Amino acid sequence: MRQTGGGATIDSASPVLNDVKSRSYFTEKRVGLGNNSYLGVGRPSSQQLSLPGSGGRGPKAKKSGSKKKKVTKAERLKLLQEEEERRLKEEEEARLKYEKEEMERLEIQRIEKEKWNRLEAKDLERRNEELEELYLLERCFPEAEKLKQETRMLSQWKHYIQCDGSPDPSIAQEMNTFISLWKEKTNETFEEVIEKSKVVLNLIEKLKFILLETPPCDLQDKNIIQYQESILQLQELLHLKFNVATEILLRQASTLADLDSGNMEKVIKDENVTLYVWANLKKNPRHRSVRFSETQIGFEIPRILATSDIAVRLLHTHYDHVSALHPVSTPSKEHTSSVTELVKDDVENVEKAISKEVEEESKQQEKQSHLIQEEKLKVEEEQDDIEVKMSSAEEESEAIKCELEMKVLSETVSAAQLLLVENSSEKPDFFENDMVDLFQFTTLGGVYHLDILELPPQCKPVKGWMIVEILKEGLQKYTYPPETTEDFETENAFPPIEVTLEVHENVIFFENPMVVRWDAEGKHWRTDGISNVSYKPNERLITFSLDTFGPVTLIQDAHINMPYQSWELRPLDVNKVLLTVTTVFTEIQIQIKENLCMLSSVKLKDKKHISILEGTWMTPIPFIIALKEAGLNIFPTRYSHFYVVINNKVPLVEVKAYRQMALLSSTFAFGWSKWNLLCNSTKVVFKW
Repeated sequence: MRQTGGGATIDSASPVLNDVKSRSYFTEKRVGLGNNSYLGVGRPSSQQLSLPGSGGRGPKAKKSGSKKKKVTKAERLKLLQEEEERRLKEEEEARLKYEKEEMERLEIQRIEKEKWNRLEAKDLERRNEELEELYLLERCFPEAEKLKQETRMLSQWKHYIQCDGSPDPSIAQEMNTFISLWKEKTNETFEEVIEKSKVVLNLIEKLKFILLETPPCDLQDKNIIQYQESILQLQELLHLKFNVATEILLRQASTLADLDSGNMEKVIKDENVTLYVWANLKKNPRHRSVRFSETQIGFEIPRILATSDIAVRLLHTHYDHVSALHPVSTPSKEHTSSVTELVKDDVENVEKAISKEVEEESKQQEKQSHLIQEEKLKVEEEQDDIEVKMSSAEEESEAIKCELEMKVLSETVSAAQLLLVENSSEKPDFFENDMVDLFQFTTLGGVYHLDILELPPQCKPVKGWMIVEILKEGLQKYTYPPETTEDFETENAFPPIEVTLEVHENVIFFENPMVVRWDAEGKHWRTDGISNVSYKPNERLITFSLDTFGPVTLIQDAHINMPYQSWELRPLDVNKVLLTVTTVFTEIQIQIKENLCMLSSVKLKDKKHISILEGTWMTPIPFIIALKEAGLNIFPTRYSHFYVVINNKVPLVEVKAYRQMALLSSTFAFGWSKWNLLCNSTKVVFKW
């Protein structure tokens, strides 16, 4: 510390505050110090300031900057106290402000939570209402199945009252009788067989529809075997009848010979069958090109056949009775038995409870019957009450039984629907390189039965009579090429036969068709033995060379229109919707109403295609089969995932999505979404 002339002490170690600096500045002003004046220093002056007792000399001049007043301890404490109070005040204000903001935030949260709770409660209430509505709507599935069952039962009754002579295909005895009676008929002409074939084809179609439309749980194994055996017997018998009719026709070849060529040529057309037959009567080696009149259909036969007693037959059946029947999908026995046992237990429990109530009521009635005669009137009234209660109990039991029946029906429908979308875990049997996998390909346009036949003995007129030799073995096929070729000189004596066929007009091929032949030994279609295939799409003619004759057909990839590029389900009216499916090659529009479907339009490369199916309402199963037979296959099977790269979904999720779309399709429009391919298998994404 140091002493100044004014007697004030300044602590050099203490901090000097701004307000202390200003206070010392004003003190210096009061003692006569200027801003830049010091005692005895500064500007020269003629007078000297003298103070009493100073001996005429004043104090030493001091710099104005060193004249600052030092803050006392009391002042410093006071300043610290004020600073502390200000800090505490600011903290208190900050605390109050924070508490106020926190209370406001909590209040906002409380209001939001209450609002959210009200919304959740309202949404839960709405969901409960929607679930009740959904349960009511989903009752339409078992009710629809019940209607289908009644329709199937009614169809049997309708068939019975028609009395048209045709058998009921579901009754084995009637089918056996029909087959036996037709076998006994002989000497039927080709026209008569064609007319009879319409009945046979109708029976085969009905049997196939029974196998496809009947729920798997209602089909027993013995019934499936029975129906499939009936189908095979009818197919074999029909083809046998065509062979016999062809033999009868060829016996008359000499009387039907063409005047120009001297050979017999015959064409018979029908909606289901077309016959082309040529008999070589002249055996002219130069006549090796066979073309049926007014068509491009024909053959280029080798020299050895042109000089032989043969006939060439092309029997084009517009159906396929050669390929093996597809197996019928049935649910697992464990699932069926579990559902059946569960339902039986429920029914038995209900019946026991109802019978117990009835017994108790009857016991009470017996007790009341032994009362005194004086209370007879009262007893009669109570008996009436008991009878009313018993009748109400019976009505309740009937209602419960009906409810259980609907429950069983609902479970069976769900199981059947689940079976439709379930994918097979095992790929079909291994096929060789030349064998055709009918799970990957499909036959189109029917089957062309190409046969080289030995010409039977011809009819001879003798004195007004026609004498004909009937061979016991019947119509015989000519083996080409023969099993032994040692007697022939050249190696190329049996070249492939060139065949030209016409593609069925009602079939659509999106790519050039493939020609395959039937292997009778292996019971499958093969691609070997066929060469030089050329196709003219405008004329719808296909030409190829065949090593050996036999049944041939045209095939196409069954999944050529899969996966879809897009789809849309749009409502048109009450219980009426329009389904549009767009693929790489085509756009198909299908109208659906109630239990019927109709092909609305088909577009091929932005051009409208006219199909005979347009405008015809059909039930779903016949409609699907008709579209497949026309080449418009957009319906995947349980094996399709082996041949098409798709995002497989869990079957139960897929079925539930289909059911909800079906329930709401009359009101809402649905469409495809690109995100469905990106999500996992437990989710289904579509637009609505």
